[in-house]
Amino acid sequence: MTETAGLTFDVAALRQRYADERARRIRPDGIAQYVEIAGEFARFGEDPWVDGTFTREPLTDEVDVAIIGAGFGGLLTGARLRELGVDSVRLIDRAADVGGTWYWNRYPGIACDVESYVYIPLLEELGYIPAEKYAKGAEIFAHCRRIAEHYDLYRDACLQTDVQEIRWDATSSRWIIRTNRGDEMRAKFVSMANGYQAKPKLPGIAGLGSFRGHAFHTSRWDYAYTGEKLENLADKRVGIIGTGATAIQCVPHLAAATQHLYVFQRTPSSVDVRANQPTDPQWANALQPGWQRERIQNFQILTAGGQAAEDLVADAWTSITRKLPVMRHDSDGALDPIQRSRDIEIADFAKMEEIRGRVDEIVADSATAEALKPWYGYFCKRPCFHDEYLQTFNRDNVTLVDTRGRGVERITESGVVVDGVTYELDCLIFATGFEVGTDYSRRTGFELIGRDGATLTERWSDGVRTFHGLCANGFPNCFIESISQAGLTVNFPYLLDVQATHAAWIIAWALEHGASEVEASPGAEAAWVDTVVARSAATAARASTCTPGYYNREGKADAKTRQGSFFFGTPTEYADILAAWRATGELDGLDIRGPKAAP
Repeated sequence: MTETAGLTFDVAALRQRYADERARRIRPDGIAQYVEIAGEFARFGEDPWVDGTFTREPLTDEVDVAIIGAGFGGLLTGARLRELGVDSVRLIDRAADVGGTWYWNRYPGIACDVESYVYIPLLEELGYIPAEKYAKGAEIFAHCRRIAEHYDLYRDACLQTDVQEIRWDATSSRWIIRTNRGDEMRAKFVSMANGYQAKPKLPGIAGLGSFRGHAFHTSRWDYAYTGEKLENLADKRVGIIGTGATAIQCVPHLAAATQHLYVFQRTPSSVDVRANQPTDPQWANALQPGWQRERIQNFQILTAGGQAAEDLVADAWTSITRKLPVMRHDSDGALDPIQRSRDIEIADFAKMEEIRGRVDEIVADSATAEALKPWYGYFCKRPCFHDEYLQTFNRDNVTLVDTRGRGVERITESGVVVDGVTYELDCLIFATGFEVGTDYSRRTGFELIGRDGATLTERWSDGVRTFHGLCANGFPNCFIESISQAGLTVNFPYLLDVQATHAAWIIAWALEHGASEVEASPGAEAAWVDTVVARSAATAARASTCTPGYYNREGKADAKTRQGSFFFGTPTEYADILAAWRATGELDGLDIRGPKAAP
């Protein structure tokens, strides 16, 4: 029997097609192809939600915990600290309010793509139920503010404040935080909750700065230009560059509002069914205590390849393990690894054939439908879900400009050029995502300077090094929340809560026991790094066949990328490891130093 026997698709042909599509998109410059939002492009990062008149006096005070970032990571860390009795907590963020992603991103159509009952944290603690299965951005932003109010996190917060440097002072065992407001505040502990995708980026297209029409990035949507309901676009020719998760959501709204919309595509996203619906009040009223934690765990298990007796969420995310059991973890190791790898590949092909078949069912024009089909593995890019995006390309006022993997040729004063054809535009929108994989200080806009003057950028120049994905040797009393060397998930607030809970516990323990310094030991850090690298082998091999994207450093994944990858394990293994570590109360792997009086 051949490996294609009984299948409705040709495995060898699909492998070749995937390889060909990857090859045409590989660029020698990798992530360097993108342009930093700085200098002449700094305007693309300006805050459209404030008037710029805010002032305050510089601070030189001290807090127990400074949290850098007021998105879900910062809010969850603050909440868990409050629950443990830590009172002196300060949020610091460049935004004018809490919310992080949900403060900055307010483009039309924005919503969570993971079910809101598992995505939005602290629902049960705050007694709140979202209005829909997939909540809109405004509702999520409002919940962020609700968390801050409930846990009294606005008190002492420093918003509209750009951190410029965080430096360790060994004489007092304090972090000194300098900002654009002239602050030199001090903190016993610092939690870095800056966000995984926080700094928007632009494509390095020739003539990027030459366009004389109106241009902006989706994370800084210009409603002053478009109108609150996009009514100002009725006589406008609009172009959007990028077809990732953001474009999937805003393109249908642009199409309905503009005179003509041009969608410039390098690589199509996979777009599965969304099937949003209002929350059933009868269901909500019947929820029992502990319902959200149970639902979050269930979703995490199923989307990370585990098995559960029941699928509580039952959506397109969980369908891949529900419909394709071979994608689940082989916990007992009964299957031959080579055969298991082949089985997973076949299951992935089947899922992507289903995705491509949906395009044919929806899009009327065959050439457009063909261009919208994704030819890569299901998890090579973040899967997308929508019930109006593909349908948009049936509209007469919408043109898909498929660059067949090469990207836009150049930008001129009047529009965008692809294959020598100029598309005249009044407005150009960049849905080009956020910086991933660049130096830490570039992504954050400041440097973290630890013991003996070593910067985190320098220490991580050869790859991320942490203990438990949170603590780094040479950076005492500091916790760095990110996906690097942390547990795999598609529901990022789940991971943020796992990390926030752990960091808060260590901080509370240190404050209670009078410890002046808590730092990852070199041995514990090295062991964790080795574990992450060893466990990433199979995934790294699969990533090397993926189409370029931010998951694999635009197809240039290397040993450094592998070292900074997720901690791969069973679905809840990372959280279980941290919980078991806390349960011992022994703080193995951390060097603890005794009290040291501040000067």
